[in-house]
Amino acid sequence: MKGPPPPTSEHRTVNEALACAAATRSCITFVDLQEREGSLSFREIHERARRAAAALRAQGISTGDRVALVLPTSPAFMDAYFGALLAGAVPVPLYPPFRLGRLPEYHASTARMIGAVEASIVLADSRTRKLLGQAIEWSRPPLGCRTLEDLDPENAGELQDDVEPDALGLIQFSSGSTADPKPVALSHRNLMSQLAVLKALMPPEDRFPHSGVSWLPLYHDMGLISCLLLAVYYARPLVLVQPEHFLARPALWLRAIARHRATLSVAPTFGYEVCTKRVRDDDLAGVDLSSWLLAVCGAEPVVLDVLERFVGRFAAFGFDRRALRPVYGLAEASLAVTFTPPNRDIKAIGVDPAHLASTGQAVEGPRAIVSVGPPIPGSEVEVRGSNGRPMPERSVGRIFTRGPSVMAGYFRQPEATARAIVDGWLDTGDLGFVADGELYVSGREKDLIIIRGSNHAAQEFEDCLAGIEGVRTGCAVALGFVPDEERGEQLLVLAERPRSVGSNGDDAHVAGLIRLAILERTGIQPHTVRLLEPGTLPRTSSGKLRRAEALRQFLAGELMPPRKAGFARLSLEVIRSTCAFVRVRFNRES
Repeated sequence: MKGPPPPTSEHRTVNEALACAAATRSCITFVDLQEREGSLSFREIHERARRAAAALRAQGISTGDRVALVLPTSPAFMDAYFGALLAGAVPVPLYPPFRLGRLPEYHASTARMIGAVEASIVLADSRTRKLLGQAIEWSRPPLGCRTLEDLDPENAGELQDDVEPDALGLIQFSSGSTADPKPVALSHRNLMSQLAVLKALMPPEDRFPHSGVSWLPLYHDMGLISCLLLAVYYARPLVLVQPEHFLARPALWLRAIARHRATLSVAPTFGYEVCTKRVRDDDLAGVDLSSWLLAVCGAEPVVLDVLERFVGRFAAFGFDRRALRPVYGLAEASLAVTFTPPNRDIKAIGVDPAHLASTGQAVEGPRAIVSVGPPIPGSEVEVRGSNGRPMPERSVGRIFTRGPSVMAGYFRQPEATARAIVDGWLDTGDLGFVADGELYVSGREKDLIIIRGSNHAAQEFEDCLAGIEGVRTGCAVALGFVPDEERGEQLLVLAERPRSVGSNGDDAHVAGLIRLAILERTGIQPHTVRLLEPGTLPRTSSGKLRRAEALRQFLAGELMPPRKAGFARLSLEVIRSTCAFVRVRFNRES
């Protein structure tokens, strides 16, 4: 499949796009948990970024150096991200330490990522920096970990507003759901190609001028590229809600869309399901969602039942089901690969899960797989068999793509790059099929569960759990394991309880509902169903569940809930971090 010709980019680089946006009156608005708002115009963002760039150059940051950013959604992120670009450096957004009960894992993962890109400096806010000592001690960036307030802009070198399009504009780590996160190296040209396409896919500004609302983290490509950078490229207003505030109060998202008459907002399936379950009618007094013309759903498997429930719940508040746009993409392609066409209902194909698992053929049956649309302009998609040849329609194979947004490779990882990109085609590692010129994603090859010789996607079983009371939204995994040699691989389901239930819930009853739902829809009887404390399942930085790691921990008896993160725990971690910073300073001076 081949998309239409790509549009011509309006800008050569992110730096150029920001300078043009600075000449407009558009702004970024930040909303806190109490719905208090503060704004920065693009002109102010540009000016602040220039000061940050000067400070970075004064510290010794040179063209091409990597600058790691460990910052929440805030004005400081804007300063650091765009400041790094204007200094000629390469920003590397990393996730802050939100899960205090998982700090040992966080330090190890963050240190690996800082080391993988050979970051010269780590930028954090003062609050986050208090917890980063161990990660900094293990990774040893030459210029240490600093806050923007610590940097001195005096005696700065020349800024790099005129960087070349082929210079790196972002290193975005892959999700790491099936392997360690890899540093995806994206050039300004890659980013501009993607942003030009995203703008071209926007609906006409007939009823409302375009503006966006997002709660997605800025260290993840969907939040950074399709929200923040698109707002800069398009020079349109954007409202940002911190992810942790959305999780605490999901209605913030919908209320911000209505209050600002936003036309664009994106979320994974999880976000739509959380709203359906947790937003109350009294949270929506006076809310009108009729301005929301583009409700993009991607970044994880698209579940039809979840979207239908969202439509049913919020149609009374003006939400139009035709606004929903399931999409498919990945970090290695600068985000989007396929995109659902406008002005139509959600399109899904019902397939026979047993036939699909045993033959790889999508014939009519009860399991709904949602279309994620045709290739975006300038992109090509092929579904290939094990022999590397394109598969016929409705036959499952590996998804490959190529186009101007696809990365040149992983940063300084030639072997991993060679495995991922062959003859210009990116092997996504995902499985799917083509029907009537559109892509249907059925799973991921590394997550296949082989039962009695049939290949089942984990998603096939996990989709059955949507809406079951007693299962925490988006917090369940289906895995294959071998309990004994006689029967071979069997189905294991690990599901977290909702926080409101705790350990006193009726696990046997919920496990029975899980078994029944899976058996009725797939014909497979789970061998083991285990209910877990909230937060037990391992996740990636973007919140995706790490199935392989969950299985490893389960088999090793290491699948444990996070430690309690009270004031005493936080104080202890701050002390440990401070001691680590002291050791770093001592070793540097000795």
